[in-house]
Amino acid sequence: MDHIKAVIFDLDNTLLDRTRTFSQFTERLIESYFSHIEDTRAIHDRIVELDEDGYKNKNELFAELIDELPWAIKPTKAELLSFYSDEYVKSAVLMEQAIEVLQHAKSKYLTGLITNGKTMIQYGKIDQVAIRNEFDLIIVSEEAGVKKPDPSIFQLALNRLELQPEQCLFIGDHPVNDVEGAAKIGMDTIWLQVNQAWREGIQAAPLHSINRLSELLDII
Repeated sequence: MDHIKAVIFDLDNTLLDRTRTFSQFTERLIESYFSHIEDTRAIHDRIVELDEDGYKNKNELFAELIDELPWAIKPTKAELLSFYSDEYVKSAVLMEQAIEVLQHAKSKYLTGLITNGKTMIQYGKIDQVAIRNEFDLIIVSEEAGVKKPDPSIFQLALNRLELQPEQCLFIGDHPVNDVEGAAKIGMDTIWLQVNQAWREGIQAAPLHSINRLSELLDII
C-alpha cells in the first residue's frame, strides 16, 4: 500500500447498507399505503424483489408496483416517486463500522467517493448519514454526466485528485461497475462481496475480496 495516495469508495452496498436502507423505505411505504392489509410480509418481499438491488429504473419499478400490488386506492407514479425522494433518503443507514473505516482511511490517504445515481438522492443519503466531510472528492454520476463503469468517471476523479491510476485504490461491491471499471483504468481494487455475484468473463483481479467493510481496518 506504500504507493497508494488515495482510497476511493463506492456508496451503495459499500459504505451505505443499501439492503437495510431499501428495506426500511419499503416498511415506510407499506405503513403509508397498506394499513388495510393485515400481513404485509409478501408485499415487502415482492417490492424488494422487483427493485433488483437498486438496479431497476425507479419509473419502471413504481409502474410495476402500481399494477401489481393490492392498493386500497392506487397512487400515481408521480406520487410514489415523490414519496421515494423523501422517504428513501430518510431511511439511509451505514454499513457497520463505516465511520471508523472512513476515518482510518482519511488519516492516511486522500479519500473519494464515486457513486452512480440521481444527484439529489445520493447527496441526500450522504448527508443523512453525515459523511460528506469525510471525503476530499465526491462524484455522483448524474451531475458528472457519465456513470460507472465508464472509464471517464474514474478519470474525472484522477484529474481532480491530481493523481495517477496506480496511486489509487477503489473499493466497491459491484464486480463490473466498481472492480472491473476501476481496474480497466489502472487502479487497484478491493471487492466487497454483498449481493452482486462475480460475473463470468471479468478479467480484473482485486487485491482482496472481503465480506465486511470493517475488514478494511486491517488492510488499508
